[in-house]
Amino acid sequence: MEGVSQLKEWIEASDNIVFFGGAGVSTESNIPDFRGVDGLYKEQYKYPPETIISHSFYVKKPEEFYRFYCNKMIFPKAKPNKAHLALRKLEDMGKLKAVITQNIDGLHQDAGSREVLELHGSVRRNFCTRCMKFYNLEEMLSAMEGKEVPRCDCGGLIKPDVVLYEESLNDGVMSKAVSCISNADMLIIGGTSLTVYPAAGLIDYYRGSRMVLINKTVTPMDEKADLVISGSIGEVLHNSV
Repeated sequence: MEGVSQLKEWIEASDNIVFFGGAGVSTESNIPDFRGVDGLYKEQYKYPPETIISHSFYVKKPEEFYRFYCNKMIFPKAKPNKAHLALRKLEDMGKLKAVITQNIDGLHQDAGSREVLELHGSVRRNFCTRCMKFYNLEEMLSAMEGKEVPRCDCGGLIKPDVVLYEESLNDGVMSKAVSCISNADMLIIGGTSLTVYPAAGLIDYYRGSRMVLINKTVTPMDEKADLVISGSIGEVLHNSV
């Protein structure tokens, strides 16, 4: 595949790599991008996905929110793919310093990555909005059995620790991501259209000369990248590490 040999050379010459990834990393673990509306979508939902996973919709129509959330955003049986495993290997080699992800599935941690910055939160963490009791994913799903919305023992609504539209990203996570990207000698971007802000704006903090973009489709940043590889993020990383 064109560009892989160059990527491999740059990886060998770098010791402060940061990876920035999006939904395309998870789709190779058979987790569909919720924005990729399937043929049955309009029969099942009256609203576009961006509306359903907004804070105001969550407050006004929690039953509809949780129906979509459980059907389209939780995949407890998903396993890490070649991309996740290659990134873990790079971290074990001491080259990769951080994974910055827009995904909420926790697969980077399942693969063994330790420094993972989750910009949009995680389905693995859930909290009661009344008493703040923590629920893992299994406990949250158990709380939903036979119910339209998950309730805590205290009666409060259990909310996933996921950043919804209209909500702000975590300041601490954002600051750390900015620091990691600013100090990186190589930035690998994969599986993202780079159209979801403010997360996509983070790559503007990169100051180096090894910005690599791995994607199956064209992005707004292709012209600014030092290397663009079109293809499967899993295959490209697997063949480069």
